[in-house]
Amino acid sequence: MSFSLSHHTLTIVLFSCLILSNASAEIPSDADTILKKMVSAYALVKDYQTNVEVRTYKTGGSFETQKFLYTFKKPKWIRLDLESPHSDMILVYPDKSGKVSIRPGGWAHIFHFHLSSGNSLIMGASGRRIDQTDVGLLIKNISHSLTDQRRGVVQIEQDGYIRIRVLAVNHFREGIVTLYQFFIDKNLWLPVKVEESTPDGQLERTISCRNPRINTGVSDSFFQID
Repeated sequence: MSFSLSHHTLTIVLFSCLILSNASAEIPSDADTILKKMVSAYALVKDYQTNVEVRTYKTGGSFETQKFLYTFKKPKWIRLDLESPHSDMILVYPDKSGKVSIRPGGWAHIFHFHLSSGNSLIMGASGRRIDQTDVGLLIKNISHSLTDQRRGVVQIEQDGYIRIRVLAVNHFREGIVTLYQFFIDKNLWLPVKVEESTPDGQLERTISCRNPRINTGVSDSFFQID
């Protein structure tokens, strides 16, 4: 489950601004130590799979839901098996040309499409591309939300999760400030849920990762659907 020393060292260097002293055995309450623990935990991840639910809220409290099985393998293999709203559709990044390979569900499964990761047809409402969905990037974005992109105080609470609440520049929408709440799993030391709200507290979107499986040994062929 571990990486070579050189890969682990490189990961730590990339996040060196987050590294402080060694953490104690107790659950830390300060943001710097939490970030350090997430970076260290992610350095040991070779691949992971999780069931994702994305809720996008509308005025009045109604919401739209997306559900899919998300599989990631380092360095950058990504596969989404959609459950809703497009049942049985599969998206894989990258294909041989560095694009997103798409296989529709149902009778249309015999067809394949290839789109750039920035194509509006497959980008979420938040402006996030499929190649901007992995936990490693999320940890990096959380670090920015707590440092150079922060626009308010940091609040940390502990219940079933470690919850970090902060007002910061939106990760993907330029010029927008968002109230974030990040949920960190105390056992995995990885983020498993993100809530995005307006600065005045109106909930806009939630991303929940359920039943995460780490280092499953998924093969490269799983990311080849052509």
